[in-house]
Amino acid sequence: MLALKRIRTKPFWREIALIGLAISSALIIGGVFVVISGHDPLRAYLALIRGAFWGWYNFGETLVYTTPLILTGLSIALAYRCGLFNIGAEGQLIVAMVTSAWIGTWSGIPAGLHALLTLLGGMVAGGLWGAIPGLLKAKTGAHEVINTIMLNYLALYLSHYLVTKPLIAPPGMAPVTRTIARGAMLPQFLPPSRANLGLLIALLACLGVYLLLWRTTWGYEIRAVGLNQEAARYGGIKVARIIVMTMAISGGLAGLAGAVVIQGVQHKFFDLFAFPGYGFDGIAVALLGRNHPFGVIFGALLFGALSNGALQMQSAAGVPKEIIGVVQGTIILFVATEEAFRWFLRSRRRKHSVLKEGEKVGVSV
Repeated sequence: MLALKRIRTKPFWREIALIGLAISSALIIGGVFVVISGHDPLRAYLALIRGAFWGWYNFGETLVYTTPLILTGLSIALAYRCGLFNIGAEGQLIVAMVTSAWIGTWSGIPAGLHALLTLLGGMVAGGLWGAIPGLLKAKTGAHEVINTIMLNYLALYLSHYLVTKPLIAPPGMAPVTRTIARGAMLPQFLPPSRANLGLLIALLACLGVYLLLWRTTWGYEIRAVGLNQEAARYGGIKVARIIVMTMAISGGLAGLAGAVVIQGVQHKFFDLFAFPGYGFDGIAVALLGRNHPFGVIFGALLFGALSNGALQMQSAAGVPKEIIGVVQGTIILFVATEEAFRWFLRSRRRKHSVLKEGEKVGVSV
């Protein structure tokens, strides 16, 4: 209980300052690469900002990139709170996309109900896919990182088979499913952008995860297991059940991202045969958001703006959009380095305190 309180009372201003320093440093390093490539960094970044936020269309497209990142980042963050590293959000998202694309083509269902079924179908598919490594972890101790990575590729090749064989749209010339029914689509706003109701769903999911983690008994148990499994087990918490449940919910959130992409943006499933990337980017978003539901929103918006603005930066300023990949990677590197340094200091303090206790015991004897 005391450990949980200590985590909540970390100086908020220091967290913000460290993240701001990481972002600023990454932008400076990105600017250096822009200069090396023979372009003006000021012009490049102005084009980036215009492409991400200038006008309703650009802002709406930024929200399109941001929405699935909120959900996949939330998926990673929730698992991490339980001491689990869900690398499988990408696979869970792919399975959900296929499922939603299939359910979305059903006929004879009222519009509102059809959209809800399509959304829930993707969420359930992602949840079941996430529960598999959770069950293996709980029952056999198999590491979730290895299992989720393997399931990513299984999801990728399974989707390839489905979209090229049973689910392929007539006349079967291209590996793509049929377009989902209009009643299964999510309403759009900020025309002519593709921004849709999925954003509201993502924000509600953030609120739901926050309430789950800090306002329910299950949330307390999830965080307790994440801090110390043995102590949680000693306290009467059923650790195996919590692990499976957390991975299932984590997968469901990634699945929700897949459903939103199908219902709000693509309206059909294309043969990926290369990961779409939202699941992996979600890891960076969760890290930047300090694995907090509301921090994830900020991280997703930043990465969404960078991804959308990079296109304008390339077309207007002539700067390769790969520079933004450098900026994103540098942000992750700085944030991860700070976390590693903090872990090192905690380990040193813990070791020092153990030595002092040992000395006291030796003196008393």
